[in-house]
Amino acid sequence: MRVLALVGKSGTGKSHKAQQVARQNGARFIIDDGLLIHENRVLAGYSAKRESTRLGAIKRAIFYDPAHATEVKSKLSEMKVDSLLILGTSDSMINAICKALDIPLPELIIRIEDVSTPHEINTAKMVRKSKGKHVIPVPTLEIKKDFSGYFLDPMRIFREIKGKPLELLEEKSVVRPTYSYMGKYTINDTTISQIALYTARQVPGIGPGGRVYIENYESGVVLKLELTVLYGISLPPVLKQVQEKVAQVIEHMTALNVLKVNIIAKNIYFNERLKSIGG
Repeated sequence: MRVLALVGKSGTGKSHKAQQVARQNGARFIIDDGLLIHENRVLAGYSAKRESTRLGAIKRAIFYDPAHATEVKSKLSEMKVDSLLILGTSDSMINAICKALDIPLPELIIRIEDVSTPHEINTAKMVRKSKGKHVIPVPTLEIKKDFSGYFLDPMRIFREIKGKPLELLEEKSVVRPTYSYMGKYTINDTTISQIALYTARQVPGIGPGGRVYIENYESGVVLKLELTVLYGISLPPVLKQVQEKVAQVIEHMTALNVLKVNIIAKNIYFNERLKSIGG
């Protein structure tokens, strides 16, 4: 296996440069903060950015947990990985990762200063320090379920060639980990229910009233809405619209990953006046 390393202090923009450096050096796979990444997909691992403390994040990034290391080692073997770029804050961190994963030490160590300008590095440091933002070199859709409840921002990098449409070069995600100085936030289930019901009632054919049941999972939430609907409407298109709008608004306003929205037409009403009939 051909192993390369990209080394730089925390917050200097390594994850932002990861895909570019890997592409330029022929590395088909990337190890970054506990994740094994290939072609914009997370193949295995657990992101250090999900840890609640800095110490926990460091341990996760160097595969201190044997089960975590075993999972990634198995995937490396399964995928027959022949070229790998490892990101780390120091040579010793790179060595620790290689030891934990039973892979060769890097044949080439690239410094962040070799691939980024002083301005780029200073900008990355400022963003990390002032906004607590961290980059993960995969599209937001790929990690959405793993970061349910975190604020995620997609980042897309395009290349412009004169006379041709913009070409998408790579996609990344920006996340604010719970161990950042910004602290934690919580959202009460009642708030989620109110948002869901308000959104549902904006769809023509949905009346007042209703109830919401919420099932919480590590990867996101499942919502069940019991609604009042207008007598005589075609239910399938209306309820489908409710499903889509509720999922979209909840994800936008709360950063939660909505796994499923189940809709039950529980009551009906006539001529805009509520005359509920039990469902």
